[in-house]
Amino acid sequence: MAKDKTIYTCSECGGTSPKWLGKCPSCGAWNTLEETVAESASASKNRFQSLAKSQPVATLSEIEAGDVARTPTGLEELDRVLGGGIVAGGVVLIGGDPGIGKSTLLLQAVDAMSLQMKVLYVTGEESGAQIALRSRRLGLAGAQVRVLAEINLEKILATIESEKPAFCVIDSIQTLYSEQLTSAPGSVAQVRECAAQLTRTAKAGGTSMVLVGHVTKEGSLAGPRVLEHIVDTVLYFEGDTHSAFRLVRAFKNRFGAVNEIGVFAMTERGLKGVANPSAIFLSTHSEPVPGSCVLVTLEGTRPMLVEIQALVDSGGPSPRRLSVGLERDRLAMLLAVLHRHAGIDSFDQDVFVNAVGGVRISEPAADLAVMLAIQSSLRGKALPRGFLAFGEVGLAGEVRPAPRGQERLKEAAKLGFSVAVVPKANAPKKAPEGLTVHAVERVEEAISLARSLD
Repeated sequence: MAKDKTIYTCSECGGTSPKWLGKCPSCGAWNTLEETVAESASASKNRFQSLAKSQPVATLSEIEAGDVARTPTGLEELDRVLGGGIVAGGVVLIGGDPGIGKSTLLLQAVDAMSLQMKVLYVTGEESGAQIALRSRRLGLAGAQVRVLAEINLEKILATIESEKPAFCVIDSIQTLYSEQLTSAPGSVAQVRECAAQLTRTAKAGGTSMVLVGHVTKEGSLAGPRVLEHIVDTVLYFEGDTHSAFRLVRAFKNRFGAVNEIGVFAMTERGLKGVANPSAIFLSTHSEPVPGSCVLVTLEGTRPMLVEIQALVDSGGPSPRRLSVGLERDRLAMLLAVLHRHAGIDSFDQDVFVNAVGGVRISEPAADLAVMLAIQSSLRGKALPRGFLAFGEVGLAGEVRPAPRGQERLKEAAKLGFSVAVVPKANAPKKAPEGLTVHAVERVEEAISLARSLD
């Protein structure tokens, strides 16, 4: 019997090579080529035997366009990330670490949506009995939730055709296989083909579909990069499995805004939405402590208050700079700006910076709060109670404005903060009630103002 011809496929871009290489010739990624069975020449020939006729072309200005109809999932935080709810024919890919709560969240969503539409839960990792056991543990009725334990793609597509669900969950895409391919489940070819077939079925039948994806040890979605391109929405489930709080973040959304965030708390009855996430990221000190400064950051459209903590301690001949939740390179830059423009020297000190609650802050509006927390720890003087700051700091020492400053100040005033240091361009004409706003243009102004408020 002739041996099947094999090729090597890149797990990042899907490019192929006749032999194994350390570096992908298509995208340049290292150690991503995996051995797969090559498609036969007859199969490729049959695919192009019948060519479709040309289709009519429309002018862009003549195409009717309106807002897409959305159906709420019953979970407010999940709806926020999705842009208001699910869209008919939309395909969502959600990834996260094992045990983070992906299946729990989707089972809750399926149960809530079964009250208003026909749903189907396809599980390839667990049996139907395990899904039922989890449903009982979460206190879900599940009276109208249809469950299929299957990993064969053709059988799943036949079931979707017969059941005609309006909402379908595939848990997970890495466990499925198609009989048209000889490679094992989870391989690049199988994941790509199964995802493409399911997406085609969703678009043709108007079924809203959610695909659960595995993640690599680096935290990115496993499988070929094309998996993220063919779906409409990509969500990441984040959080520490030792913590009760989880974050769902949107990185791609064809039907809504990206970088939205949903906050959940893991309880005995499943994941519950957190209405006021600022309470999670603020420490409860009986008295103000040195090295702490509150920042108002934006996650999508939601302003959140996060506490930035800094610890400056005497270091050895090689002082360390360590940041958790913030960029380490940006921390080194801010320390240089502090020395050059504010005269605060920390070259012989260990500097540790942390964002409380495990949140990751990527926007530069955190610069001013980080610098004020560092100088507070270095001097051993706490900032006053109810103090907050935000603003981007440039290399020349200027304090640049942050987007949507008015909304940030309103959120701070609503939570009882009384003093705010903000860039001059963000100073409101009328400050929110109970909040005193100090506008600054330079780093040295902000440092002097913070010292005067001690």
